[in-house]
Amino acid sequence: MSEKDLYTKKMQAQLDEWKAELEKLKAKANKADAEARIKAEKQIKTLEGKIDEGQTKLSELREASDEAWESLKDGVESALKSLKSGVDDAKSSFK
Repeated sequence: MSEKDLYTKKMQAQLDEWKAELEKLKAKANKADAEARIKAEKQIKTLEGKIDEGQTKLSELREASDEAWESLKDGVESALKSLKSGVDDAKSSFK
């Protein structure tokens, strides 16, 4: 398996983990009071957009040639770093 394949599998696993976290946050939001639910729904919508962006970047990386994928790697890492920050913020607001 190439370095590119290993990297994309690792990043997909991380993205899948954050998707699962988002589902947990949605469940908590549904149980929250109205004000907290509104705030949570905004965060969730933002995170869904970041997940979509991360998935798009990862798809671009998968489709890139073995020579070009290194140049796309930074974009994937940036998108996933932003997503991680958003997930962490959302999780902390539900504690």
